Amino acid sequence: MKQFVVIGLGRFGSSIARALSGKNFEVLAVDRDEDRVKEMEGVVSQAIVMDATDDKALRELGIADFDTAIVSMGETVEDSIMITLALKELGLKHVIVKAKSEIHSKILKKVGADRIVFPEREMAEKLAESLASPKIFDFIELSKEYGIVEMVVPKKLVNMTLRELKLRDKHKVSVIAIKRKVPYSKSDGTTDFKDEIIIGPGGGDELISGDILILLGKNEDVDKVQKL
Repeated sequence: MKQFVVIGLGRFGSSIARALSGKNFEVLAVDRDEDRVKEMEGVVSQAIVMDATDDKALRELGIADFDTAIVSMGETVEDSIMITLALKELGLKHVIVKAKSEIHSKILKKVGADRIVFPEREMAEKLAESLASPKIFDFIELSKEYGIVEMVVPKKLVNMTLRELKLRDKHKVSVIAIKRKVPYSKSDGTTDFKDEIIIGPGGGDELISGDILILLGKNEDVDKVQKL
């Protein structure tokens, strides 16, 4: 199960914490304001009153063991920068930070933030969905409307050929490649798996469980395929 820590329980932080908890993920909520923390008790897995700018306290809390941290400090720009730096130094692989301005965003990137969000542009519920979804692996934005997405093949499409699916005709998306795990024999006689990539698959290619589709199309059309 994925583990998330949300630091800063203002409007955005509490919203993302509730959304992730609602998807049955383990969520640790942290804030220096006791009233805010009390509001999250019983909602998330654990809610703690703590000053997250104290890197020693972060270390003792075992923050480095979490998959993702969302930093949503509303007090000062300096706090979010210090916390982001501390989290990356502790070894946290994925740190998402709320920014107040483009300058703030640039500084956060310099200290190691993996993703910057502006609440007025990206709603908490949408962010929670992208974090929680096991189907989407990567997304490359080509323009505001178009992108390339890696996603696990939906169950409804397994054991069907691309010709049968007619994704381009029905959903206006193109399958530009298929990634799948294939077994092979190692020198010691044991079996392992390696990635095989089918570039420009043909209509006769059949999808199997576990395949990863690489799709090109409008973001809204790719969304529809994901929900199949």
